Amino acid sequence: MNFYHVPVLLEEVMAGLNLKPGGIYVDCTLGGAGHSAEILRRTGPNGKLIGLDQDPHALKAAEQRLKEFGSRVITVRSNFSRLSAVLKELAVGPVDGILFDLGVSSAQLDNPERGFSYMHDAPLDMRMSPDNPYTAKELVNELSAEELTRIISEYGEEKWAKRIARFIVEERNRNPISTTFELVEIIKRAIPAGARRSGPHPAKRTFQALRIAVNDELNILESAFIQAVNALKPGGRLCVITFHSLEDRITKDLFKYLAKDCVCPPELPVCSCDKEREIKIITRKPVTASKQELEQNPRSRSAKLRVAEKTVEF
Repeated sequence: MNFYHVPVLLEEVMAGLNLKPGGIYVDCTLGGAGHSAEILRRTGPNGKLIGLDQDPHALKAAEQRLKEFGSRVITVRSNFSRLSAVLKELAVGPVDGILFDLGVSSAQLDNPERGFSYMHDAPLDMRMSPDNPYTAKELVNELSAEELTRIISEYGEEKWAKRIARFIVEERNRNPISTTFELVEIIKRAIPAGARRSGPHPAKRTFQALRIAVNDELNILESAFIQAVNALKPGGRLCVITFHSLEDRITKDLFKYLAKDCVCPPELPVCSCDKEREIKIITRKPVTASKQELEQNPRSRSAKLRVAEKTVEF
C-alpha cells in the first residue's frame, strides 16, 4: 500500500503550528508523514516529532519516509484517544504543537482490500486498526434497523437513511451482506432513481457513516482535543484538519467552549462556574485550500483547518 501522499494545507499548517527551532511536535495522525517530514525539516537539527497512528501499514510507511531524521522521530502505534498516556509513557511534554489530520487517508481509500471505498469490490471491513473487533460487515448484518437508521442519518447526513436501513435488513434476512459492492447495490435500490441522478455517488454518505461508526471517529474527538490542550506548553499551537461538517462542528464548538472565561447563564449577576479560558482561537473562520492547491490535489476541496493557541500563564 502506498502511503506517500501530498499533505493538504501544508503551508497553512506550518504557519498555524508557529514552528520553533528545536521544538517538540506531535502528529496524532501520522499517515503518509507528509506534514511530519516538513515539521522536522523546518525545526532544525534539534527539532523532535512524536507520530501516532493506529494503522500498522501507515506506521511502517511513515517510519520509512522519516528514516532520514533518525532519533529525532518517535513513532507509536496508537489511537490518538490515548494521547496523554502515550506522552506519559514516553516521558515527553509539554510540547510546542500538536496536529490532527482527521478522516481516512487516500492510501486507505485507494486500497480495495480495506473495504473503505464504494468504488472497489472488497470485503466489508473499514477498520483503521486491525485490533478493532468490529467490521462494517458486522454492523450491517447485526444492528437493528433503528440503529442503522441513526448511524446513517447522523454520521452520513443521509436523508434516505430509514429507507436504506430497511433495505439492508430485508436483504440480510435473505443472505448475509459481505462485500462493498453488495452493499452499494442495496443502497442504489433504496434511493429513488430521481435522487440518484444528482449529487455525489449514492453510497458515499452511507459508507462514510459506517466508517465513522466502525472506528468510533467522532466520539473520541473532544477528549483527544482536551488531552492535546493539556499537553501543550503555554503559547503552543493545536491544528485540526477536518474533512466533513460533523468533525468541523465538534472542533469549532469545543474551541469556542475552551476559549470562554465563563459559561454561567447570562442572568446570573456573578460568575460561579470558575471556568478559565484555556485557548485563544487563531482562526476565526476555517482555513481552506487555495485555488492552486485545489487544482493540484482535488481531495483537498473539503479540508478545513482550525488553529488554537494555549493561553499563556501569568
